[in-house]
Amino acid sequence: MSRKRMHLAAHFPGVNNTTVWADPESKSQIEFSSFEHLARTAERGLFDFFFLAEGLRLREHKGRIHDLDVVGRPESITVLSALAGVTEHLGLAATVNTTFNEPFELARRFATLDHLSGGRAAWNVVTSSDAFTGENFRRGGFLDRAERYTRAAEFLEAARELWGSWTPDGVPRPFEHRGQHFDIAGEFTVPRSPQGNPVVIQAGDSDEGREFAASSADVVFARHSSLEEGRAFYADVKRRLAKYGRTPDDLKIMPGIGVVLGDTAAEAQEKAAEIRRQQTSPQSALLTLEQIWGVDLSSYDPDGPLPDIDPVVDPALTQGRTRRGDTVAIAEKWAALSREKGLSIRQTVIEAGGRQLLIGTPDAVATELDEFVQREAADGFVLVPHLTPGGLDEFVAGVVPLLQERGAFRTAYRGTTLRSHLGLPEPVRKG
Repeated sequence: MSRKRMHLAAHFPGVNNTTVWADPESKSQIEFSSFEHLARTAERGLFDFFFLAEGLRLREHKGRIHDLDVVGRPESITVLSALAGVTEHLGLAATVNTTFNEPFELARRFATLDHLSGGRAAWNVVTSSDAFTGENFRRGGFLDRAERYTRAAEFLEAARELWGSWTPDGVPRPFEHRGQHFDIAGEFTVPRSPQGNPVVIQAGDSDEGREFAASSADVVFARHSSLEEGRAFYADVKRRLAKYGRTPDDLKIMPGIGVVLGDTAAEAQEKAAEIRRQQTSPQSALLTLEQIWGVDLSSYDPDGPLPDIDPVVDPALTQGRTRRGDTVAIAEKWAALSREKGLSIRQTVIEAGGRQLLIGTPDAVATELDEFVQREAADGFVLVPHLTPGGLDEFVAGVVPLLQERGAFRTAYRGTTLRSHLGLPEPVRKG
């Protein structure tokens, strides 16, 4: 059996607890030079795409602006349009919400980016039923949570109708979409773009999210912390494709990971421990725990034991960020981990709350990445560096050549579009 080749993407970390802000090498999160440095590094490493998140409102905790949001949250498509001029091959992926946008406007913006970049645009489709975020928009929080995927699915369907409304030889045709959420008709203003449709990325892990990915997405931005979890997720999502007339190769599963490298395993572990300590200050450890326990814990010592109180569900405590799921169940899991290992509050948050890290020498990391792909736990990875903008430099210099030597990663771009990088089929035109 031939060796499967992995796909790689780079996530600009922006405003979250992944970034080590205190490191002397940490630079601006909003100046164009930071975006350009990370994107050029990713392209030098032959990555498939560069990925930007979205922030529609500054997060609040106990009524105060979240500290990490003070740098601001720039608009993704604008940044990627600028990056299109300083890159040649790298895909450009923007996270944009379906809840507070309209199909015609958003389809036009992505089609324009696809033209500007020569066929390298991608859309990470996200939803929101968050009334707090909705206060920034005319609709407010009008959308019930149960409707978010039905609206997203219809939004994407309408966008694809718009993208496909021009013939391949450049003749515009009228479009008409009548549905539950959208009733639109007219003529689209942008000719068919180089990819036909921008690549569609989706990040939901719920059953609804997995079904939406199987029916409509090209890439899944996943999060799992072990090979076994990855294999289970991979098998579950891939088996759903057949009912939509799709093959396993039509959808790429790419979990987000961080990588810490060292000349020896011990050095890498030491670096990783220091990075985790820097990512989780005493104050941020308490704030994180408050989000799980649902109560004010400011009187607790972050270097002391976890609170011996029952967690509660308080949606108003933290506003404007993704919920962690069943917080009561998470609290019970964290408390058990703390008791088992004798961990303090800060130590518990560091061990249980961080993003998955691959830690080791370049050869060990290359081996582990390759194993995930060969054993069908992933088709590739979205790297989330802890430093902006130089967090990919070591990986590209040290790990990528080793992956190439073992035939696990490309040695050159073979095509010009993001679809060609990912090995995705051209979109099927209807009508």
